[in-house]
Amino acid sequence: DPKESTEIAFKAPDIAENGAVVPVEIESKLPNTRGIAILVEKNPHVMSAEFMIPDGTEPFVATRVKVAESSLIHAVVKTDAGAFYTTKLVKVTLGGCGG
Repeated sequence: DPKESTEIAFKAPDIAENGAVVPVEIESKLPNTRGIAILVEKNPHVMSAEFMIPDGTEPFVATRVKVAESSLIHAVVKTDAGAFYTTKLVKVTLGGCGG
């Protein structure tokens, strides 16, 4: 089972006015990071993105994901020591009205 970690820096907006393109940035400070995955809890397909991190590469990814409705987003980091995660709640407003 993945363990929660404070060694994962996860940036995403608190409120997304357009759920179709929500910017996220994830950086792992965990040793021997092998992969980073982004899971959006309330999406029809929870797995939004998965990245393999080659040896010698900085474990940082920046992308945009679709968030169908306000949801927890999990950043999961795979290392030699197992899987770790951190979570952020992103609220999606409809029509960009801020409501």
